[in-house]
Amino acid sequence: MALRGVCVVELAGLAPGPFCGMILADFGAQVVRVDRPRAIGDVSHLSRGKRSLVLDLKRPRGAAVLRRLCAQADVLLEPFRRGVMEQLQLGPDILHRENPKLIYARLSGFGQSGRFSRLAGHDINYLALSGVLSKIGRSGENPYAPLNLLADFGGGGLMCALGIMMALFERTRSGKGQVIDASMVEGTAYLSSFLWKTQELWTQPRGQNILDGGAPFYTTYKTADGGFMAVGAIEPQFYQLLLKGLGLKSDELPKQMSMTDWPEMKKKFADVFAKKTKAEWCQIFDGTDACVTPVLTFEEAVHHDHNKERGSFITDEEQGVSPCPAPLLSHTPAVPSSKRDPFMGEHSKEILKEFGFDQEEIDQLVSDKIIESNKPKFWILHPKIATFRR
Repeated sequence: MALRGVCVVELAGLAPGPFCGMILADFGAQVVRVDRPRAIGDVSHLSRGKRSLVLDLKRPRGAAVLRRLCAQADVLLEPFRRGVMEQLQLGPDILHRENPKLIYARLSGFGQSGRFSRLAGHDINYLALSGVLSKIGRSGENPYAPLNLLADFGGGGLMCALGIMMALFERTRSGKGQVIDASMVEGTAYLSSFLWKTQELWTQPRGQNILDGGAPFYTTYKTADGGFMAVGAIEPQFYQLLLKGLGLKSDELPKQMSMTDWPEMKKKFADVFAKKTKAEWCQIFDGTDACVTPVLTFEEAVHHDHNKERGSFITDEEQGVSPCPAPLLSHTPAVPSSKRDPFMGEHSKEILKEFGFDQEEIDQLVSDKIIESNKPKFWILHPKIATFRR
């Protein structure tokens, strides 16, 4: 795989950091997730392909263990607010003295500088500060966040993974590591570059523009059975195919780009879509360039013919389904692990052995509660429930 041989130490955090680490693991990196002692819950989400070491970083000996790991690692991924790692004596200046090749990836909401850098926040806050949230929402309604996808996973985890890739590539030339300051605010703003560069498309209030639900040819419509169809027929030739599928004639309708007529046209389109089921509309539009597709549930997406043909979803040993890694690489494709996510502390001892700790050191660290080893004795599978027995 593309990242074979790359060693990543990921400090446990919320969604963006684990997602970034999972991307690296899916494409071949060896990812060690450092979990906190007495963490709530036994299994962390987004830990596919990783191994878990439970380590108390708040104690000096725990921090010393992490320094030894980072002395041999290629990447450290840390998700804390500004100053936390420095308080633990684990800042980049210290770790780079011991390993100048280390790529020190700092993934945070507001970045490592600025007046908000020490404040707490979540996806919706980062989205708001980036300016993007002001553009999302229906006309006359409050702005709303599209789940927690944009800032956490797009502007955060994915952008951080991109930064790590660039730093790894640059290291092949300079032989040196560097610090990555991945701010979810800035990552989200960067994702929205198209909005900034196309101000002429956003002259109307929120929800009344071409791409934000204002246009009748770029929105969703409810079907007779309570499903939905997504319409994205922007170009004139695609718009004509939309009208053909709906059984409407263009010469009996207002011009496509007549914005004053959009509310009336949306109502007309809605009335037509409401007369057939989602399956019936799929029969009409599948295979055409009308840019009309069904709004699929998760279950429907897994079983859709196109997604099945491409193998877009995978099933793990617990029969859990999740998306395949993307993009597809022809020579070094990702091979995501099909194993269950690791139990917290499941690999503590074996990880330390691989990093050069002898058995006496490991036993002492366990005895002093610097590390925790919680390897499950066996795994019980049941059609509707899966549980650990320890």
